Amino acid sequence: MQAVVEGRDLTRQRSSQTTEYECNICRDMEWLLNGEGQAYPCKCREVKRYRRILEASEISTVFRELTFDNFKEKNKTLSSAKRTAMRYAQEFESVRGQRSNSIAFLGKPGAGKTHLSIAIANVLMSRMIGVLYMPYREAIIQLKQCIMDEQNYQREMDRYKKAPVLLMDDLYKGKITETDLNIMFEIINHRYLKGLPIIVSSEKLTEDLIDFDEAIGSRIIEMCKGRIREFTESGLNHRLT
Repeated sequence: MQAVVEGRDLTRQRSSQTTEYECNICRDMEWLLNGEGQAYPCKCREVKRYRRILEASEISTVFRELTFDNFKEKNKTLSSAKRTAMRYAQEFESVRGQRSNSIAFLGKPGAGKTHLSIAIANVLMSRMIGVLYMPYREAIIQLKQCIMDEQNYQREMDRYKKAPVLLMDDLYKGKITETDLNIMFEIINHRYLKGLPIIVSSEKLTEDLIDFDEAIGSRIIEMCKGRIREFTESGLNHRLT
């Protein structure tokens, strides 16, 4: 009897040490083998891939709730901007290989520039297209802090330079230094030459982008040609209503 009890205890112990998998079908390998030894994706693969894209995007949970459906269309300007954003998201696969494959929302604060930008990002990520969120002010500060560490600096820069889609939020927010412009030129020029799309929100208008730095501004304008929406009229700030 003692031996049986000990055996049960051992079985219970082994059971408690069994690895727990998120997907018991593929044991989290994301691939399965058919009868001929050929690999095919498990049904969990797309779900996990989407999760990885969300995590890599650095878009907060709150921002992920910003959609086209909950965007406030207070007037014709905002309704038109929303249509442009939706069309861009819908047609992204066909325009991403073009020279002008990007989009920009510029002008008055509180008009919904970030909302529309994030809404586009959410649609693209739902289609398994990677988007990296770059909050301009925070990103610039972080990059300047590690600029003396060449390896770390290049690693951080590469994230922004090589992301499938880069969402630059509040571009040129705050005081702009020469170092800021040099960093932005390196990022924008790389993406311009490689044909990598950007989504831009900024309180600056097109002429302001040129005034800050013509080389950077002209590249952004060319990349976003045909999809630059400017908010200049009063009464657009939803935060004040």
